[in-house]
Amino acid sequence: MRDVAVIGVGMQKWGELWEKSLRDIFVESALLAIEDAGVDKIDSMIIGCMSSGLFVGQEHIGSLLADYLGAAPVPATRVETACASGGAAFRMGFIEVASGLSDIVLVGGVEKMTDVGGDEATYALGTAADQEYEGFNGITFPGLYAMMARRHMHEHGTTREQLAMVAVKNHENGSKNPLAQFPMKITVEQVLNSVMVADPLRILDCSPITDGAAAAILCSLETARKIKSNRLIRVAGSGQATDTIAFHDRDDLTALKSTAVAANMAYRMAGKKPSDIDLAEVHDCFTIAEICITEALGFAERGRGGKFVESGDTRIGGKIPVNASGGLKSKGHPVGATGIAQIIEVVHQLREEAGERQVKGARVGLTQNMGGSGGSAVVHILEAL
Repeated sequence: MRDVAVIGVGMQKWGELWEKSLRDIFVESALLAIEDAGVDKIDSMIIGCMSSGLFVGQEHIGSLLADYLGAAPVPATRVETACASGGAAFRMGFIEVASGLSDIVLVGGVEKMTDVGGDEATYALGTAADQEYEGFNGITFPGLYAMMARRHMHEHGTTREQLAMVAVKNHENGSKNPLAQFPMKITVEQVLNSVMVADPLRILDCSPITDGAAAAILCSLETARKIKSNRLIRVAGSGQATDTIAFHDRDDLTALKSTAVAANMAYRMAGKKPSDIDLAEVHDCFTIAEICITEALGFAERGRGGKFVESGDTRIGGKIPVNASGGLKSKGHPVGATGIAQIIEVVHQLREEAGERQVKGARVGLTQNMGGSGGSAVVHILEAL
């Protein structure tokens, strides 16, 4: 396989983008990535998108987005694996370049979620769960993650305050991110007193509904050396795995097996271990998710993810900064775009372009993007050369 580099990234502010369409927000981010890369052509496009059919009534977005970007007739393909669609698109682009099939590939993610009402958005997101068993019986993702939280609290002594500390930390980071949907600071007390969604999770434990897109340009490392004069970012490792889609079929309701397996694949490919990672962007769709993810990635001991965040180890300046961007919680969560946005934050950090939220001395970064309640996961490790 050829070594692969990320040479361009692009993203605009996320939020409720009423005045823009799905095609608009994707093309804007894609053009920023192309400009950042300094290229005048691409060989292929791969786009992560979970549910454009249900959110905006538009399928066949590979053709649509290649057309509106002015890139046709290049091959363009949509990738879907629920909320991990962006991460999977990045992995597919990595494989395409590494194999030699293409030299320069645009990978992107997009979701336009606010053009439907709350009930319709809940239904669309719920299709990432087991419809015959979970959906039919009325479970939603807040309910599934609430069960995960209750079980983690019961088995490991995780506290309600520790869950809140995840949200507080991520909003602190997001307050320094001009592209974040909710860039405001919050307190533990505000989290604990916010509206209950699914006990013990409250509204400030939950990521929002978001419109947004993100894009990156991949090429061979050899090509990158000819194009870019600044610090190069190599894709050192990539892993993807699945677990049972139904939460109730798992042996352990607090263990994210797909994340652990995907992480081990990425660590092996990169020749790295958890202690080699300088920062991580992880899928904090709910506060309990970040706690369980840090355990699955090997950053915290099993059952001690709550104490890990309480210790300050996941803050910028701590042992392993997690979600310096603000994470899904503050930055937003347009489900198909999240995995690419994680890559973008790590690239900015490794280039030392992250401004107030810069992790000093960052050389190796990890992203973890997850679908549903952990039914799928994609992990990437990026390294500055």
